[in-house]
Amino acid sequence: MHGLIFRTLEAFISDTFGPENWTRVVVLSDLPVTGFEAMLQYDGDYFPQLLSAAAHVLDRPESVILEDIGTYLITHQNHASVRRLMRFGGETFSELLHSLDDLPGRTRLAVSGLDLPQVEVRQPAAGSFTIFCRGKPAGFGHVLVGLLRAMADDYGTLALLDHRGQRDGAEVIEVTVVETAFADDRGFSLAEVAIAEGA
Repeated sequence: MHGLIFRTLEAFISDTFGPENWTRVVVLSDLPVTGFEAMLQYDGDYFPQLLSAAAHVLDRPESVILEDIGTYLITHQNHASVRRLMRFGGETFSELLHSLDDLPGRTRLAVSGLDLPQVEVRQPAAGSFTIFCRGKPAGFGHVLVGLLRAMADDYGTLALLDHRGQRDGAEVIEVTVVETAFADDRGFSLAEVAIAEGA
């Protein structure tokens, strides 16, 4: 598993709950490694061990931690590149949802070797979307729920998101777009990207 996934978990816990709690998570997980490099690969079994330890240390369900990580990736200033990657998906929240099929490919272009689960989006009715996530890491659907909740806010869209569990080997997320102009769109332009990359 890509080291960036482990570093993201570390950053989320350290930034949100303090670095001392990340240290407690690492100790409790009892892994043969105590630190992770962003561009190295690690045993995929390490992640569920760390997540289980985090749930114990933080006294939160694993699903809540994963959703909070998704929100953190969009809203925390240290991860502005993730928001930009998502905003490239479309000018509206609905366009972003339609583009999620391409998210694993876009992510690999941004970070070589980072493989995300396959994402399939269906729209059974206007304003209603069903998203299927297949593959590892397990629980990515919860991260995606957090990402999409934060992105709906970013677009100024009122949307209801619900992780429906597993179906036919896939995590299932249901999204209902209630109002597209619920709040101001925070905006996005290629000029922002150029300024950020030049900084």
